Amino acid sequence: MDAKELPARPSLDQYKKQAKDLLKACQAGDPEAIQRIRKHKPQSRNVPDSGALRSRFALADAQFTTAREHGFESWPKFAKQIEKLTAQRSIDSLTDPAAAFIGAACVPLDGSWHASGTLEQAEAILAAYPEVAHSNIHTAAILGDDAGVRRFLALDPRDATAKGGPNGWDALTHLCFSRYLRLDRARSESFVRAAKALLDAGASANTGWFENDHQPQPVWESVLYGAAGVAHDAELTRLLLERGADPNDEETPYHAPETRDNAAVRVLVESGKLNDDSLAWMLLRKADWHDYEGLKWLLEHGADPNRERLGRTTVHHAILRDNSVDTFGALLDHGGDPALKVTAKNLNPSYVGGSGVLMAARRGRGDLLELFERRGIPIELHGAERLIAACARNDAATIRLIAEGEPQVVREVLKDGGTVLAEFAGNGNTEGVRRLLDLGVEVGAIYEAGDGYWDVAKNSTALHVAAWRARHETVKLLIERGAAVDALDAKGRTPLALAVRACVDSYWMNRRSPESVEALLRAEASVSGVEFPSGYAEVDNLLLRHGRSDEG
Repeated sequence: MDAKELPARPSLDQYKKQAKDLLKACQAGDPEAIQRIRKHKPQSRNVPDSGALRSRFALADAQFTTAREHGFESWPKFAKQIEKLTAQRSIDSLTDPAAAFIGAACVPLDGSWHASGTLEQAEAILAAYPEVAHSNIHTAAILGDDAGVRRFLALDPRDATAKGGPNGWDALTHLCFSRYLRLDRARSESFVRAAKALLDAGASANTGWFENDHQPQPVWESVLYGAAGVAHDAELTRLLLERGADPNDEETPYHAPETRDNAAVRVLVESGKLNDDSLAWMLLRKADWHDYEGLKWLLEHGADPNRERLGRTTVHHAILRDNSVDTFGALLDHGGDPALKVTAKNLNPSYVGGSGVLMAARRGRGDLLELFERRGIPIELHGAERLIAACARNDAATIRLIAEGEPQVVREVLKDGGTVLAEFAGNGNTEGVRRLLDLGVEVGAIYEAGDGYWDVAKNSTALHVAAWRARHETVKLLIERGAAVDALDAKGRTPLALAVRACVDSYWMNRRSPESVEALLRAEASVSGVEFPSGYAEVDNLLLRHGRSDEG
């Protein structure tokens, strides 16, 4: 059958709705809908129709069917083409190309991460309207066109501080929040020259804009934040600091560490302008980025590992972020104290008011408990926490002693079993997981809260967590102990879908391997809804051998 043609003005939202309607019709038993999906899902063609079969069809199957019926290899390619057509149609009908370019070439203002987005839309506008590049000082600043900036200043020196563009920013603000500054490093020197020209003409090094939609409250976004916290441009950061920029604006120290290229961080610290709270923010954020070298450098330059931000120290935060044992060695070397109590209230209730030692135990970090003990830090835990710590350390004797003499403590652990089991699994403490299961924790116990930092959805199981975080031996143990391989988390993802994603879209690249995918497929996990092809050849070969094809 010939492919369906796209209409002149295709709507991706409409096609998403059509795919959802197709899935609903299929699950309701509509013969035509079932046939449409089965046509593009070869492994189901010879299987008798039944409610069980229909229940295995997922939204991804309906989207794939919609894409194939229009002649596209996959839903992502289909969606990308519609987005491209929509964008081009929008560009062709622009009434103010310069304003549209400024919006597309600067940081997103829709709540997205400021260091996100591409130059694709901006470049498309420039290709259609090349005159935009030279239309005013704001577009020149965005492009890092220092000659253009100087030309506009020569014509009217007031342009150094004049507001313009769709957001009413001055030229230096447009320059420091330009996507070209972040993404086109070849222009870095010309950006610095353009900024110097603006500053020499009267622009303020502390200019910027208010982000009124920022949560939990509006915030001032300084040009220094744009240079150091979004673009991570060391020389522009240096220039702004030399011209009087204040780095203690919350946003700059919070976001500047969001990279492993620490050149801008070093410029900020070596300026001597950061206060103790700002240094503490930077140290804590390095734990978010698992940047051992950056964290160690900050410690060596005066950052205090025991200074609280948001009710937690960097030691507490590094435990929550599952940092390496080497990171904790550096924190302890510089006076970090795991015995300090957490004062934050927005954490797992079991952590609130507890010490770093308690947190390490509950996250299954037997390696940290051993490090703390070697460094002379007492492991003073009681009740359920003492038993959890024994499991984390695979301490059979202590586990047996508590289990036989204090059965109420075992019951306390079982009550919170879903959370403890999942957090042990996330850290790959396979023997600790085994100990918890032997105590009676259900292998399918639910991790109700999940963990947003790790993109662990609410209502996950330990198998979801281990599969996503590529803890292969833990995955194998959980399967062996009867974990449900097709369970869905709150985002509708199976352990197999997460294991496949972990191979291609995770930053724990050192653990990327098809091991978990193979173990799940051997356990007869359904391939329905799994992204294919994944882009990882060994994984795709496994999926092909177990019924997935490039047609469904």
